[in-house]
Amino acid sequence: MPVPSRRARRLATPGRVLTAVVAVLVLVATGLGWRSVDQLVSNIERIGNLGLGGDKADGATDILMVGIDSRTDAHGNPLTQDELAMLHAGDDGEGGLNTDTIVLIRVPNDGSSATAISIPRDSYVDIPGLGMGKINSAYGVTKATTQQKLIDQGVSPAEADKRSTQAGRQALVKTVANLTGITVDHYAEVGLLGFVLLTDAVGGVDVCLNNAVDEPLSGADFPAGPQKLNGAQALSFVRQRHDLPRGDLDRIVRQQVYMAQLVHQVLSAKVLTSPTRLKELSDAVGRTVVLDDGWDVLSFLHQLQDLSGGQVKFETIPVKDLNGWTDNGESVVRVDPVAVHKFVAKAVGEDEDDGGIDPSSFTVDVYNASGTGGLAAQAAQALAAKGFRTGTVDNWIGGPIQSSRVLAGSGGDPKARAVAQVLGGLPVMGETGLPAGTVRVVLASDYAGPGSATGSGTIDFSGSSTTATPVPPAPPIDAGTNGPKCVN
Repeated sequence: MPVPSRRARRLATPGRVLTAVVAVLVLVATGLGWRSVDQLVSNIERIGNLGLGGDKADGATDILMVGIDSRTDAHGNPLTQDELAMLHAGDDGEGGLNTDTIVLIRVPNDGSSATAISIPRDSYVDIPGLGMGKINSAYGVTKATTQQKLIDQGVSPAEADKRSTQAGRQALVKTVANLTGITVDHYAEVGLLGFVLLTDAVGGVDVCLNNAVDEPLSGADFPAGPQKLNGAQALSFVRQRHDLPRGDLDRIVRQQVYMAQLVHQVLSAKVLTSPTRLKELSDAVGRTVVLDDGWDVLSFLHQLQDLSGGQVKFETIPVKDLNGWTDNGESVVRVDPVAVHKFVAKAVGEDEDDGGIDPSSFTVDVYNASGTGGLAAQAAQALAAKGFRTGTVDNWIGGPIQSSRVLAGSGGDPKARAVAQVLGGLPVMGETGLPAGTVRVVLASDYAGPGSATGSGTIDFSGSSTTATPVPPAPPIDAGTNGPKCVN
């Protein structure tokens, strides 16, 4: 299906792709000595206090990997004019504010596999503290808002930038956890330049196109068929979304096949055994990669020593409408949080339903944040009819709430999911500070589930659209395929 013209008219933004980081974590464990690995890891910028899970209680390590549109390196140093020109990035954009590549990676504690789940950049979701918005704005808008508040309070510009950047990262971590139902254990971020440098460090990667392309906004100008791309070429390859049948979803497919082929090439040929390649990789990682400071990377790499390409798979969350609109006329990708939770749970090998939960074994507090009197009591009655025990039923006094939600200590809490399902498919969100086992329902003016005036319909949290454009799920891509998979 053709991409609507309004998308084609929007200016392209540079690709923010984290493709090489997964491969770096895998390949160094399989092809290099541990002394070399330690040297590489020591160059990485570290950050703390991101609200991460940081443990393996669920039997796996869950990593949020983010590609950020930044005109600086990982240490805050501006890129050179030559580097900006190579990236087709320019120097006048609000670089660093958008996270246009967002990937959640699940690695079981035994290191037997890895599942990478992509989230479209325009997914319209509930952002903590901001309300509904595109997921790629969670970091940037939170940072900008927090930074201005701090400056208004007299905080120095340097300190305000540091603290607001941390707030932006925290907001993105929480937004992804709420959307997917997975508690994020670790955080990895790479700037725009990182993609080019990391790709060149492995000697380029093979790709294949179904058709020739010439798209000037991204710089993509390639013949049909198989070919090897260097870093700058690969950036154009994975950033193109205009003139593609499914727009940004086809761009995600390009990112995934590129990552898969990169991992496959490295794992099969061990291309980084040369000291020269190692030096390039170490320099690239040191300049462009940021990790959370609680991550013992060496131990994690040890888990991955026996990982093969065929055990590394790439998926994309389900999309309800590729061409959605908000009431303000903003084009968005509509997603169904309930469907996303179920998809992610199945993709990472968890039980995709909430069976086995005894509704009488815990208490649910219900709060009314809407202007409709008695809504909390009516929803509480609906829960009681299903066997749930209700506790506090009252008006909400915790500040403005734009959309209904179920709160728990973790977005993946099975008790909270059971409550959410009964109330018509509310999103479950992790709330820092809630005691374990606490389930809290907050109903806003959008509530359309049991007890509301509209009965038991499912709530639409994803913007409006005159004609939905359903998107069938794409088959998963794995890194064990011989030769690059040909794509649009």
